[in-house]
Amino acid sequence: MSTPIRIALAGAGAFGIKHLDALRLIDGVQVTSLISRDLDKTREVAGKYGIGHVTTDLAESLARADVDAVILCTPTQMHAAQTLACLQAGKHVQVEIPLCDVLADGEAVVRAAQASGLVAMCGHTRRFNPSHQWVNRRIRAGELHIQQMDVQTYFFRRSNMNALGQPRSWTDHLLWHHAAHTVDLFAYQCGSPVVKAHAVQGPIHPTLGIAMDMSIQLQAANGAICTLSLSFNNDGPLGTFFRYIGDTGTYLARYDDLFTGKDEKIDVSGVDVSMNGIELQDREFIAAIREGREPKASVAQVLPCYQVLHQLEGQLQA
Repeated sequence: MSTPIRIALAGAGAFGIKHLDALRLIDGVQVTSLISRDLDKTREVAGKYGIGHVTTDLAESLARADVDAVILCTPTQMHAAQTLACLQAGKHVQVEIPLCDVLADGEAVVRAAQASGLVAMCGHTRRFNPSHQWVNRRIRAGELHIQQMDVQTYFFRRSNMNALGQPRSWTDHLLWHHAAHTVDLFAYQCGSPVVKAHAVQGPIHPTLGIAMDMSIQLQAANGAICTLSLSFNNDGPLGTFFRYIGDTGTYLARYDDLFTGKDEKIDVSGVDVSMNGIELQDREFIAAIREGREPKASVAQVLPCYQVLHQLEGQLQA
């Protein structure tokens, strides 16, 4: 712990800020470089967080001797190529979800990670949220077996805006981004791979060029099923809401809060050292680097999720 892990963070937007706030809370971590496309805004954020180096070029940060690892909070379409660049530069890397939006690119990342011996992790935050951890502990203890998951992922996004209400330079995607959270979590919580998957989607938006509504059905090898509804058209509460229906109980997870099927709140404050899923995700990344081990949500562990998304994309295109 006497030697800090020195981090470069790429993407100073809404999610990059979440990671900067989280990293402040972790001992033995120093953010030494900040990369983003707008240099003036990047300098402003760097000043707030005491980051000494700013640039618009990831390669410039990768060449620095004071960078041990990189966290990528960049547009989806850049994720796989940038992750490969980090590994090729000898840097540990955590890439925000999704790992890729083309399966072959994700497979290339996994091969490179395995050959490098470096820590390569993807930001599947649901694995770390205390609410989902609580359910996972019951499952692993043999006290609960999932029969069905019912999940709603709802936003109101008629224009290309980020979580801070600022214009985005890229287009979000229900399948490759938002569905990835649930497809991965379903298989992870069931401890069983997805063996059946079906999808339908609504009309394509005339300017964004993406489907604004989608419905996905999954079945795991152990028989459990999942129904996922996604929408960018929902005029109501934003976010993802999970209902776990098990053989010994029903639980509703709303971000870091958990309730019984009768809407009785469950105290999950003691599940982990924090209630912040992003902080817990970043703590795992740092711990895996220090301990020289594979992290939970490594790129290899989450690849099956992207294999399912690839299959679903083929159905939707057909």
